[in-house]
Amino acid sequence: MTHDCSVKMNALADLHTCQQCPRLASFLKTVKNRYSDYHALPVAAFGDPSAKLLIVGLAPGMHGANRTGRPFTGDHAGILLYQTLHKFGLASHSESVSAQDDLQLIGCRITNAVKCLPPDNKPALQEIRQCNTYLMRELNEFIQSEGVAILALGAVAHQAVLLGLQRKSSLYRFAHGAVHELSEGNGLKLYDSYHCSRYNTQTKRLTTEMFEQVFAHIVADMRNQSS
Repeated sequence: MTHDCSVKMNALADLHTCQQCPRLASFLKTVKNRYSDYHALPVAAFGDPSAKLLIVGLAPGMHGANRTGRPFTGDHAGILLYQTLHKFGLASHSESVSAQDDLQLIGCRITNAVKCLPPDNKPALQEIRQCNTYLMRELNEFIQSEGVAILALGAVAHQAVLLGLQRKSSLYRFAHGAVHELSEGNGLKLYDSYHCSRYNTQTKRLTTEMFEQVFAHIVADMRNQSS
């Protein structure tokens, strides 16, 4: 086993046993007691370890990632995301059914700002900051692997990415469709989109066309950068 693999496996074990946020740890125990077949643990990132695109969401959903153990898998929020990833050649299939299916992400990786299911889908500020230790590690690995594009799904994810990169949030305002130059030497950019949640898609705050436009921009930039 290589040193890098060993470090990543240790980091994963550390994540799965994390108890740093008492409210979230207690809530997960309550959920596990009610739904014994649910994952009900911190949810690790999913996708290509050498990804050029890192997608950052908010947190696991009760009956989605918290149930299946894979980000954006098993609930409404993943429908538009995986359909779009597939359309742009970033996923082998257009849907993510379970952590045991044969879905593969291509040049793409998905994680969350907060790794544990929060009550009412609302993590506390201190929980976001505490969990940022894990996101910071992911961001560093992503940059070291020559990743070039980060997509923040929603304002909380946007702020968490900036915190993880130790950037002043006042210099990078969240707005759907915005692109922020992060000047990391490898042309790293932060892209913003409204979160692909059930509420946002059903109220048309985020439409399929809007979401696809964000991905079209990202994919075009990545192709230009690699040419």
